[in-house]
Amino acid sequence: MAQRHLDPTDPLAGPSPTGDTLAGYLRAQATEFLRALRLHRETGSGASGAEGPVEAARALRRSARRISATLHTFQSLLDTDWSEGMRPELAWVSGTLAMEHAYTARLERLLTALHRLSGSTAFPAQTAPVPKTAAPRDAGLRTPPASTTERGNLTVGAAKAGALLDRQLTLARTRAHSTALQALGSSRFHAIADKVAVLASEVPLTPAAATADLRPLAAAAKDRLTDAVTALPLVTAGHPYNAAALIHGLSPDTVPHPQDAPWHQVRLLLRLHRYAREAVSGPKGNAVVDLRLLSAGQALNRHRDASEAAAAAAQAARTPRIAPATAYALGVLHADQRHEVEAARFAFQQAWQKEAVSTR
Repeated sequence: MAQRHLDPTDPLAGPSPTGDTLAGYLRAQATEFLRALRLHRETGSGASGAEGPVEAARALRRSARRISATLHTFQSLLDTDWSEGMRPELAWVSGTLAMEHAYTARLERLLTALHRLSGSTAFPAQTAPVPKTAAPRDAGLRTPPASTTERGNLTVGAAKAGALLDRQLTLARTRAHSTALQALGSSRFHAIADKVAVLASEVPLTPAAATADLRPLAAAAKDRLTDAVTALPLVTAGHPYNAAALIHGLSPDTVPHPQDAPWHQVRLLLRLHRYAREAVSGPKGNAVVDLRLLSAGQALNRHRDASEAAAAAAQAARTPRIAPATAYALGVLHADQRHEVEAARFAFQQAWQKEAVSTR
C-alpha cells in the first residue's frame, strides 16, 4: 500500500500533539460556551437588538458541537463516564437551539423558490431576492388551466402554497423558540453549564493522555469519513439533475427520503474530521483552513437544507382539503428542492474529487 502523502499545512503532519493540546482545546471551547451563555443572558431581553440573542445562540451551538465532537473522537483519552454523560447533553443543547433557526431558514428558502419558479419579481419582505447566479429550472410554477394571474405576481396556487407554508413553519418556529427558552431555563441546562464551567479549568484526561499522540485518533476520524464517502453513489451524482431525485417522491411514507441518510451521515463525519483537525492544532484550533473541506461541507449543508425543505413541501401537500392549484404548486416546489438536492450532491462530488487528488 502506498504511503499517504500528508500536506504540510495539515495539522496531522505537524509535531506530535499530546493530551495537553487536547486539554487546551477543550478549555478554550468551554470558555467560548460560557462567554456565549453570558452574552445570551445579557441580550435575552432584546435590548441590544434582535441579532444579539441570535448570535449568542449560534455561538453556544458552535462551542457545544466542538466539545461534543472532540469527546467523541478522543474518547479513549478522557474519563469514560464523564465523556459519555456529557456528549448526549451537549447534543441536546445544540439540537434544541438549532431548531428555530432551521425553521426560519426553511421558510425563507421555500418562499424564495416559489417566487423564482413563478417568475415573480415581487418578493415578500422576509425573503431576499434570488442571486443572479441561480439558474432557472425547466419545471416552473406556471398557472394551471383553472387559474389566472397578473404578470410579476404569484400564481393563485403558489400564493396559497406560500401562505400554507408560512402558517405551518411559523407555528413550528414559534414552538421551537418556546422550547429553546424553556430549555435554557431548565435544571438540565444549568447542570450542563455547571459541567462546562468545570471543564473550562479542569479536563478529566486519563493518565495515558499525557504522552499519547493525538494524530492517530484524528487520522481515524478522517478514515471513517473517507470510507463513508466511498460508499456514496458518486457516479450517479456526477449528473446534477438525474431522475433519481424523484424516486419515491410520491410515496405516502413521511419518513426522510431514503437516499438522503448516507449523505447526512457523511456531513456529520466531515464535521468530526474538521473539528479533529482543529483540536490537534492547538488550544484555539488554529488549523489552516482547507478550502476543499470547506467547499465540501457547504455543499453538504445545502444538501441537508434542500432535503428538509422538500420534506416540508411534501408535508404541506398532505394537508387535508387543500385546493388542486395549491397541491400543484407544492408538488412543483417539492420537485425543485429534490433537484437542489441532486445539485448539492454534484457540488460535493466536485469538491471531494479535488480533495482526493491533492492528497495523493
